[in-house]
Amino acid sequence: VEPGARDVAMVFQSYALYPHMTVAGNLGFGLRVRGTPRAGIERRVAEAAAALGLAELLSRRPGELSGGQRQRVALGRAMVRDPGVFLFDEPLSNLDAELRLRTRDEIAALHRRLGTTMIFVTHDQVEALSLGQRVAVMDRGRLHQVGTPEEVYRRPANLFVAGFVGSPPINRIALARDDAGRLAGGPFTLRAPSGVDRATLGVRPEDLAVARTREGDCDGPGGDRDSGEATGFRAIVLRVEALGSEQRVHLDGPGDAAWVARAAPTLRVDPGDRVSVSVAWERSHLFGPDGRREEAAPRPMNRPASR
Repeated sequence: VEPGARDVAMVFQSYALYPHMTVAGNLGFGLRVRGTPRAGIERRVAEAAAALGLAELLSRRPGELSGGQRQRVALGRAMVRDPGVFLFDEPLSNLDAELRLRTRDEIAALHRRLGTTMIFVTHDQVEALSLGQRVAVMDRGRLHQVGTPEEVYRRPANLFVAGFVGSPPINRIALARDDAGRLAGGPFTLRAPSGVDRATLGVRPEDLAVARTREGDCDGPGGDRDSGEATGFRAIVLRVEALGSEQRVHLDGPGDAAWVARAAPTLRVDPGDRVSVSVAWERSHLFGPDGRREEAAPRPMNRPASR
């Protein structure tokens, strides 16, 4: 199929606007080439300009616009065409936070209104999970997983997907089979799936529950940090990010890297505090030596086998 006959509207990170044309001229250029009647061009241009906040800029040229305004013109130029397929490649990258959110909403509304297939390429996980009905996770040309946002986030196919999707990224610790045939690492001792000698435990930050402990206290829901039989672990708070609706508590958790827990804004902890951390095992993940996720959720040894 010849490029001109593919009926694909594309928006890239680069604006690719015609510098000698006004905003209105750039928005309507593709329609004029296709012989759309003038009244139809003016109507579609006005609708796109209103949706993207460009109505006051229609008489300006690209050189008079900010980077974010130019990106909105490029997006509007695709919107007016009513194509068979939209291809977006990082279209929101040059917008500030407020316009990014508003334009994202406009793209979602456009999709609902038109029902047209949209392929949206982005490194922004919020964009991917909030806009996508189906999300494809790729790395260096390899397709790792295709699924709904919920499937990709809650049932990652492998360790790459688990680490790539989610912010903060998934917490992880390496495990190895011990002499008793169990998977052990840090404070955790888990039942080993058949044939698995090495694995990685992955726990999302929101699947960790943090509670303050008394100085020197070794008992509680987290268990003894050094016992090897814990369903959770003891930790010291390294840093707290107060984000208003939530807190991100950075911990000297098990393994080589610090762990991060999402906590309610009402939790009162400070750097240096000792805390008890419980793990939501039913939502945690075990990845085999090849990086693939095991179907069964991890099971700590001091919990009953039934879930």
